Amino acid sequence: MLSKDKKLELALTANEIRKEIIKTIASIGVGHVGGSLSIADLLAVLYFDEMRVDPKNPKWEDRDWLVCSKGHAGPAIYSALALRGYFDKSMLYTLNKPNTNLPSHCDMKKTPGIDMTTGSLGQGASAAVGIAVGNRLKGKDSYTYLILGDGESQEGQVWEAALSAAQNKLSHLIAFLDNNKLQIDGLVDEVCSLGDIVAKFKAFGWNTVMVDGHDVEALHDAIEAAKTSKDKPSMIVLDTIKGKGVKKFEGQASCHNANINADLEKECLADLDEIEKNLREGK
Repeated sequence: MLSKDKKLELALTANEIRKEIIKTIASIGVGHVGGSLSIADLLAVLYFDEMRVDPKNPKWEDRDWLVCSKGHAGPAIYSALALRGYFDKSMLYTLNKPNTNLPSHCDMKKTPGIDMTTGSLGQGASAAVGIAVGNRLKGKDSYTYLILGDGESQEGQVWEAALSAAQNKLSHLIAFLDNNKLQIDGLVDEVCSLGDIVAKFKAFGWNTVMVDGHDVEALHDAIEAAKTSKDKPSMIVLDTIKGKGVKKFEGQASCHNANINADLEKECLADLDEIEKNLREGK
């Protein structure tokens, strides 16, 4: 369990990540906001509590690795990296602009702290399995963390990777499924339902739990429990809300890729300022 102070610190950090997502996307006017906002709490817990990393040495061989297979959530990853000290926050406002090192989708050759290029949905799952196998062959005790989208998990490659991870007993692979229930075309259940996703991953040989993806303590506890696994990979299904934290976006498929002008930016940031105020007041 987290201390009261640490829980507040991580919740505030998640809110800061959300603010940077909004400001970053507003700087260019359009971007993948919904699925970026929904994973901010997870990123706060990973980068500011759980992951063994060194922002001054992003390629440190003994680091933990993160593969965000839903690579369009790059603005969330970039915001977390900037806040963690991988690069100056001013770089965020170059998102998806000419000659940027922050392209719309994650690119390991451009951005400090990005461990794997992603964006072709499903492929990050296979990459994470390969990284986990490679680190084990090198005798590393590093963890590989994988973030998947729920719409992305309609891809067959995700399930091939899931079979391989279980077959290879990759106990140092911990995955998260951002179950925000929406994809670009609408409800996941209406486009191509995943059914009982917890039962599915269990049937594929994974330790699997579902937690509130916006509760930093629940996330911390689930990751700590996953680290006790001896012979299975772990899947933590996150019950999340697309567009979390911004009233105009919450639960809307239209925020998958949305326009943010100056007026809307102010409205979004006002929502997040209110959340920060409530957190600090213990509400």
